[in-house]
Amino acid sequence: MEKIKIAIVGLGNCASSLIQGIHYYKDKKSDNAIGLMHWDIGGFKPGDIEVVAAFDIDKRKVGKDISEAIFAKPNCTTVFHPKIEKTGVIVSMGKVLDGVAPHMENYNDDYTFLVSDDEESDIVDVIKQSGAEILVNYLPVGSQKATEFYAQCALDAGTAFINSMPVFIVSHNDWAKKFAEKGIPIVGDDIKAQIGATITHRTLANLFRERGVKLERTYQLNTGGNTDFLNMLNRDRLDSKKESKTEAVQSVLAERLDDSNIHIGPSDYVPWQADNKLCFLRMEGKTFGDVPMNIELRLSVEDSPNSAGCVIDAIRCCKLALQRGIGGQLTSISAYTMKHPPQQFKDDEAYKMVNEFIEGKRER
Repeated sequence: MEKIKIAIVGLGNCASSLIQGIHYYKDKKSDNAIGLMHWDIGGFKPGDIEVVAAFDIDKRKVGKDISEAIFAKPNCTTVFHPKIEKTGVIVSMGKVLDGVAPHMENYNDDYTFLVSDDEESDIVDVIKQSGAEILVNYLPVGSQKATEFYAQCALDAGTAFINSMPVFIVSHNDWAKKFAEKGIPIVGDDIKAQIGATITHRTLANLFRERGVKLERTYQLNTGGNTDFLNMLNRDRLDSKKESKTEAVQSVLAERLDDSNIHIGPSDYVPWQADNKLCFLRMEGKTFGDVPMNIELRLSVEDSPNSAGCVIDAIRCCKLALQRGIGGQLTSISAYTMKHPPQQFKDDEAYKMVNEFIEGKRER
């Protein structure tokens, strides 16, 4: 089977989990491949993905083989596949722009970014020379200018684009039109987890609706200790993140809640949690006879492997689109794996749509 050649922007925890997973599942069979939503997508297994280029701005990663860079500080996710042979793929210096929040320099080196003084790479040329078919964006939350820059690089390189973070590219009409005109597939925006805060909140909200319970108020509070949570201490970087997470829940409600009755977003940075994310949910509503009820839930997950389980499907579906000559927004896999897709669907419907796409029964 041919390889799916990808380039990655941002060798942080999420990229580490994805790359570990690619190697971890190479030695698995379908009957013992725990943790995948799809083992086979159009003939492609997880181990058929190959990282052929990578970009970062941290001096502990730039110039290193990706097999080494994914375990460098400030990465702190679980190491579930430590033995990765050198790949020969060296991390290139990326473009900083707004990818590093100013407040990050006030923290210990082990927890923050240390910007390399290496000369910026010719991003488009590196992508082209590597033969990458898909560019996966793992930039920090709030990197508006940087994400737009790399989206343009994907356009210039003729490379498909998977936007795993909450800057609206795939769900933005102007950007979507640019990719559609060039016949380049795109998936986004803002990756969901396999079983995370957003999918759990959506499932419970949908349950309320289907069981005739009126949801009146809800909150979702999250804490974590990775660079993502440290980065998000700057509330000015959170507008798109909060919109993405909130809309993911609002979209499945029978009746939209007033802004004052729904609060969803990151809450605090707790260094010792590392890549473990704690989510606290509360939902208040009325059942039969207007009788009050409420649910409180505490969810603990390792954040980055949780997202990699979705990205590994998005990559393979994107490859199918390339093989089939499909450009523009990939509606089904975006709705299935992303918080802010071009069009929201209930999760069971999105799951059905993805399977139809994989089987060739649905165009996008």
